[in-house]
Amino acid sequence: MKIAVTGANGFIGRHVLTELLKHEVEVIAVTRNSNRPSWMNKAIHNVEIDISRFSQDCFEKIGCPEVLIHLAWDGLPNYKSSYHLKTELPKQFSFLRAMIKSGLSSLLVTGTCFEYGMQSGSLSEEMQVKPNNPYGHAKNELRKQIETLKVDNPFSLAWARLFYMYGQGQADTSLYTKLKEAVMRGDQVFNMSGGEQIRDYLPVEEVARLIVKLAMLKRDLGIVNICSGKPISVHKLVEQWLAENNWNIELNLGHYPYPDYEPMEFWGDSSRLDSISVQEL
Repeated sequence: MKIAVTGANGFIGRHVLTELLKHEVEVIAVTRNSNRPSWMNKAIHNVEIDISRFSQDCFEKIGCPEVLIHLAWDGLPNYKSSYHLKTELPKQFSFLRAMIKSGLSSLLVTGTCFEYGMQSGSLSEEMQVKPNNPYGHAKNELRKQIETLKVDNPFSLAWARLFYMYGQGQADTSLYTKLKEAVMRGDQVFNMSGGEQIRDYLPVEEVARLIVKLAMLKRDLGIVNICSGKPISVHKLVEQWLAENNWNIELNLGHYPYPDYEPMEFWGDSSRLDSISVQEL
């Protein structure tokens, strides 16, 4: 099986490539630079393609993969920017449409829990989406636009709706990375919010494993929450990170306000993911 990965040089992408190497598949990393990154395994074929300026033969340039794992998305973590709708959405759809019309038979795209908007509690795939920021709107609109292509171009689609994650290589703006850097600097205090938010977190390695497994099924799965299904407060999660890594730092709770673009308590319903896992993963 030949599997291509866009956004291969990103946080999730690197872990997805590592996971793919555990399987007997040919791996193609789609990046903006033809120069192979020093971290990239030599078994991975690196192809330079900028999805903002792709050629019509991009499917052939990538090697006509059987499966595309599409992780690429610019403009984060500024979720409120109109860039997501005005620029990112049309370029994403144009690229994926070209791939599908050229013969791509199986596609996995990563969505976001922000598609659910300000809904609280356990969030399931059957719920009506109510995105309330441009990023969530753009992702949801991309999913709907891709689905319209099935009328003339049969292909399987898995929409992997991501919740929260943490791990090695995460952006400098993330909670996990900020905490780790503060500990490494020898800071005595770490400033954070009150930590009462209830969220759903997975290690990025587990997220990558689930993405790869779903993609390799090559089935028309529709929307699948990529989540733990286990709600946890941010405060408790941070305490867990401190204990697991033997880090010692005082937490200054309440220093930052809570985000206004997400509810205080929400987590993923993992029933659909668990059902697929039992049957086929």
